[in-house]
Amino acid sequence: MIINRSSDPSWIRSFCLSVFVLLLMLGSGCGDSAGSGNSDSFPARPITFLVPWSAGGMTDISSRALAAVLQKKIGTTVNVINRTGGGGVVGHLALSQARPDGYTIGAMTVEITMMHNMGLTPLTYENYTPLALVINNAAGITVPADSPYQSLDDLLTAIKSNPGELQASGTSRGGIWDLARIGFLNAAGLKDSDMPWVPSQGSAPALQELIAGGVDVVTASITEVDALRQAGQVRTLAVMSEERLKAFPEVPTLKEEGIDYALGGWVAVAAPDGLDPTVREKLTTAIREAMEDQEFIDALTQAGSNIQLLQGTALDTFLKTQHDQNGQAMQIAGLAQ
Repeated sequence: MIINRSSDPSWIRSFCLSVFVLLLMLGSGCGDSAGSGNSDSFPARPITFLVPWSAGGMTDISSRALAAVLQKKIGTTVNVINRTGGGGVVGHLALSQARPDGYTIGAMTVEITMMHNMGLTPLTYENYTPLALVINNAAGITVPADSPYQSLDDLLTAIKSNPGELQASGTSRGGIWDLARIGFLNAAGLKDSDMPWVPSQGSAPALQELIAGGVDVVTASITEVDALRQAGQVRTLAVMSEERLKAFPEVPTLKEEGIDYALGGWVAVAAPDGLDPTVREKLTTAIREAMEDQEFIDALTQAGSNIQLLQGTALDTFLKTQHDQNGQAMQIAGLAQ
C-alpha cells in the first residue's frame, strides 16, 4: 500500500518529534563526545582510580593512601581498582581509553617510558593528562656488608680492572632496575657488559642472592633494601637521585661521586588525554592538598617510600626527561625494538 504523505500528516509529526529529541539531547550535553558534562559541578559522582599493578606493591600502596585522603579533599568517593596484566600494559591501556571527564584517573608508572620501546604497546606519557608525580624511589647501588667495596670508587675500580667479572641483579632483564644499572654504567663511561645482569623475579629474591654471594651488586630502590641495611646485612654505596634523600641522608648521590645520572621507580597520577581544563585544575588542586596532608605523609613514610610532588611544567619536563633517558638506555642495551 502506498501512503499519500500529503493526506497523512503522521510522518510529519514523527519527523518533528525526532528533530526535537535530537536538539534536546544536544542542548543538554548528551552529544558531548568527551562525556565531560558540566565541569563546574565536578565531581557529581564517585571517581575510579585505576592501578596497573597488583595489590600490595608500592604502586598499589601509594595509590590507596592517596585515594583515601583525596576523597576527603575532592568531596566524593575515590574507588581504587587494580587492572593488572601484560607487564602493566592492561591498566595503562584502560586508563588511556577511559572518557576524559575526570571520573577515571589512575597511576601512571615509570614503565610507561619503557613498554613502547619493547614493542608491547604504542602508549607513551603523551597519551595522558598528567596530574601529579606522587613518589619517586631512587635506585641504589648496594653490596653485601662484607663486600671489599667500601665506596663507589672502589666498585668502579674493580669493574674497570675486571670487566664482566662482577654481576648485578634486581629484577627481570629490561626492568627498571636493569635500566638503572645500564644508565649508571653508561654515565660512568662503562659498557653494559662490564657488569652483566642476572635476571630475578624482583628485588627480594635478588637481595637474597646478594647476601648468599650469588651476585655482587643490587641496583633496586634504596627503600627496598633498607630493612637489610638496618639489619647490617648490606651496604648502599650511592643513590641515583638528584639530591640526598631525607630518609637516607648518609648515602651520597651519584652526582656527588662525579656521575651525572639519576633514576627511580616512580608513580604519577594521570587522566586520559583531553581532560577539561576546569576539571584538571580541580583534580590537581585536590591531589596537591592530599599529598600535603599529614595522613598521607605518615602512610607513605611508614611504607618507606619517597614522596616527590611535581605538577604542571615541572612534571611535564620530568616525564620527557624520563622518556628520553630510559629510551636511550634501552637502545644502548639492545632492548628496544
